[in-house]
Amino acid sequence: MSDRILLGLALLIFVSPAMTQEDNGRKAVSALGRLEPEHGIINVSASSTPEAILGAILVELHAEEGDDVQKGQLLAVTDTAAVMAALVKESEAALEFAEREVEAARSRAMETCVRADVAAREAERRSRLHAQGVAGEEEADSARGEAEARKASCASASTSVRLSETGVSVADAHLNRVKAELERSYIRAPADGRVIHIITRPGELIGEDGILQLARIDRMYAIAEVYETDIRFVKTGQQAKIRSAALGGDLSGTVKRIRQKVEKQDEIGTDPAARKDARIVEVAILLDDSAPAAGLTNLQVDVLIYP
Repeated sequence: MSDRILLGLALLIFVSPAMTQEDNGRKAVSALGRLEPEHGIINVSASSTPEAILGAILVELHAEEGDDVQKGQLLAVTDTAAVMAALVKESEAALEFAEREVEAARSRAMETCVRADVAAREAERRSRLHAQGVAGEEEADSARGEAEARKASCASASTSVRLSETGVSVADAHLNRVKAELERSYIRAPADGRVIHIITRPGELIGEDGILQLARIDRMYAIAEVYETDIRFVKTGQQAKIRSAALGGDLSGTVKRIRQKVEKQDEIGTDPAARKDARIVEVAILLDDSAPAAGLTNLQVDVLIYP
């Protein structure tokens, strides 16, 4: 065989990685892959707050590795909680003070407006007496002036009441804000899942990696890295088989998603002749039974997808 033919065969093998293989008489697309919980691994961290501008310290941890948690469950508390709790009490006192101010303003307004009504009736009486010639014009004018002044005072007092009521709204809004800030000091589970790794312990500064890792292990996926030349054979809804010595038996699954970009291969097998720079497309396969894979996140597996 000539060198040119040998070179052509070598190139053909190089550009056609592992197309398909036979599995008990059935053709299948083969690929390396890994086990992964639905939506991957979630790094749960603390919220950024003005009180923790240089970073928050973890003071309480309410979960350990292997714990199953529910959405909304308290996982941890940061050191900003004590400061924010004090601000909440301060804001509650400010709100109560504003409400008392409203009560006082309403009492003053009622008194002022009652006096304005009395002054208005007195001015009317003086005007009638003046018309009858019993009272002088000066007395009638004085009574009218007093009535107008009392009326203006009543209007001013009513405005003060509305201003005080606005103060209550402002105090209430501030209280709600600091309550929200306090709640951010309590880290809760964003979803149901299992704690698979603790990153930060009480007394430590919470870094970029967060506090703990959470995984939804009740819905496990096999992420198959299918060669770009084989992806044309893969469709959603196809059946797949997942194999690993760590599983104790084959698992079955269904292709749910084909990701929309070509990437460099991450999973490398033991074949020394395999391409290390292959381009692949990730295919998400939902396992029919997630229980055997629940504690094996990131396990490398062999995947067979049946066209």
